[in-house]
Amino acid sequence: MNATRVLVLNSGSSSVKYQLIDMRDASRLAVGLVERIGEQTSRLGHTCVASGKTREQHGPVADHDAALKAVAEELAKDGLGLDSPELAAIGHRVVHGGMFFTEPTVIDESVLTEIERLIPVAPLHNPANLTGIRTATALRPDLPQVAVFDTAFHTTMPESAARYAIETKLADRFRVRRYGFHGTSHAYVSRATAKLLGRRPEDVNVIVLHLGNGASASAVRGGRCVDTSMGLTPLEGLVMGTRSGDLDPAVVFHLQRVAGMSMDEIDTLLNKRSGLYGLCGDNDMREIRRRMDEGDEQARLAFEIYVHRLKKYIGAYYAVLGRVDAVAFTAGVGENADFVREAALAGLEGLGLAVDTARNAVRGGGARLISPEGARVAVAVVPTDEEMEIASQTYALVGKDDGDDV
Repeated sequence: MNATRVLVLNSGSSSVKYQLIDMRDASRLAVGLVERIGEQTSRLGHTCVASGKTREQHGPVADHDAALKAVAEELAKDGLGLDSPELAAIGHRVVHGGMFFTEPTVIDESVLTEIERLIPVAPLHNPANLTGIRTATALRPDLPQVAVFDTAFHTTMPESAARYAIETKLADRFRVRRYGFHGTSHAYVSRATAKLLGRRPEDVNVIVLHLGNGASASAVRGGRCVDTSMGLTPLEGLVMGTRSGDLDPAVVFHLQRVAGMSMDEIDTLLNKRSGLYGLCGDNDMREIRRRMDEGDEQARLAFEIYVHRLKKYIGAYYAVLGRVDAVAFTAGVGENADFVREAALAGLEGLGLAVDTARNAVRGGGARLISPEGARVAVAVVPTDEEMEIASQTYALVGKDDGDDV
């Protein structure tokens, strides 16, 4: 196949992230972000990697259609336009694929219909993903459009991990089960961790901790997810920037009955005004650390609650896996906050888990081990690369469809 470039699009509710990647050598040709779509203060930042030149546009971008057309124009300025014969496909991040989509999928009308049917369980994400797909298709109707689903990696969970203990018929009718999210990150990081250890993914058991403003944990046995912390929605699990994570469901009933809150108000509370933000008024871990250093007890308590939940999941997934070869930290907090990594594993030496203080303090440098020499369980920092994962899956599918071993 002569065409070797993949454009990766991540269409959020008010933003579009994009990368153009040449799969011959996995090199990035262009990267960019359109943010605050629909506002007067919209911004487009674009970088041509080859030239190192960065351009910015400021001003209103009305909708995703306008945003993607602006992206196409920026790419064309660098000779990388969507009309290029070297463009093999466009890969789209789609947050929720339910149980129907277990692998990357070439998009057609039936796929669009199914993604649309899943909007009730991903009301913030799937509509934006659909808009991005439809606009990109209109711009290049002849080009393969591929959906890569956040939930796909987690479809290997056994039913004992995926089902909630509620009435089965009701759960099946309304698709109530644990789907998990951040799947492209967990897939990439679990494989990269095995590579760091010099082993095959199918021979390694890994606990992956994706810690950003959104946060999730997964238990990966031999390259397959067997449990993950997020559930029907991204609200379940770890304490996050603004999401509560695990919660007694009766809290919802209590707030409705006693506080007189509506379902929409409770939804907003748990998703946007809880987590670290709800506990101390900040959802930036760097600011929380600064406040802790100044003796702020509210920030310290928020941090301790965050770490306590994280430690519980590490222990639980150790039990689920039985044997753990590595614990891998990734995403914004996981990759950059050494004090979070140290606190999360403190006291777990009996499980073979520990960090080497000097190694843990090193910033940057790609995938690296931070556990002591000869540790029973490796502890790693592995930068995630969801865009490369989407590009790789997209290109593999398009190449396979063309009958070409690229």
